[in-house]
Amino acid sequence: MAGWFLQSVDLGDRSAELRRLEPAGAVFLGCELSDADADSVRSRGALVFPRLPGLPFDPYRGALYTAEELYALAPGAPARWTDSPDAAVYTWWRAQGPAAGLAATLATSLHDHAVGDALDEALAALAAPVVGVMGGHAVGRDSQEYAAAARLGRELAAAGRVVLTGGGPGAMEAANLGARMAGRGAADLEAALAVLATAPRFTPSVDDWVAAAAEVLRRWPVEGPVPSLGIPTWFYGHEPPNLFAGGVAKYFANALREDVLLQRCRGGLVYLPGAAGTVQEIFQASTAGYYAASPEQVTPLVLVGREHWTSVLPAWPLLQALGRGRSMGERLHLVDDVDEACALLLG
Repeated sequence: MAGWFLQSVDLGDRSAELRRLEPAGAVFLGCELSDADADSVRSRGALVFPRLPGLPFDPYRGALYTAEELYALAPGAPARWTDSPDAAVYTWWRAQGPAAGLAATLATSLHDHAVGDALDEALAALAAPVVGVMGGHAVGRDSQEYAAAARLGRELAAAGRVVLTGGGPGAMEAANLGARMAGRGAADLEAALAVLATAPRFTPSVDDWVAAAAEVLRRWPVEGPVPSLGIPTWFYGHEPPNLFAGGVAKYFANALREDVLLQRCRGGLVYLPGAAGTVQEIFQASTAGYYAASPEQVTPLVLVGREHWTSVLPAWPLLQALGRGRSMGERLHLVDDVDEACALLLG
């Protein structure tokens, strides 16, 4: 078993197998083991990380979250956020405060490491170029901007790309929705948008917002893997994760989450109109491009919305100045709409 890593595996009835194996060099992370089995494998050279009690989450989880898990979705049961597992974790996280104790810090760090590992496994299984879609969380489901983001996600996924977003509401949700609907016609997407428009924002009622999304999942089910992932954070836990990503890598540490999100999008980054968070993501990605050791390490950045990025929040002129004379400059693009963004990244 040397080199084996077992994450959160129930080994309660595997005593005979564990006795036959040689556990030296193996690592057991939060596995269900009897006291006798834990003592046995430890005495024979294994490293055993015990389960951590009193947590509303598994710090050693071996897979990404799903909407069904975060919201405890079940046939016939109302879809809600206020009493969901996701809300329970957020309540626990807020209770830790800004100076969380060692136990909480250890638990969240172990969790985020496990989620990052699961994310890499999920991306490897999808085996396709990854395009990130960033944009404002406040974009309403009943808006043209939301519909455009959904079309963008649909076109990218239909062309064989994995769509990666911040996993939250607004433009992020729209892109995940579009990718989920990639195998369906435009009429189905329009019908889904009409259902979602009945609860355009997660305020004033987050439960109505969740219920509308759950209805879309019920009416338009998807068979097989969804080429779309979300990477939200409990740091902004008041913004609920959207239900349309095929897998959810939800982090506690927002700085780590932002870095992971941008690093994985080697197929390009699309920035729809947004505010402070989107601007931060633009310049975090451009910093990596500015200091890239070779042109191959520079990810294309596509800003959508000429007026927004030159007048409302004029990030574009500064980006141009940073890119002048560098490899990054050749991979900066400003376009008017999502159709142009698709043409650039897929052409």
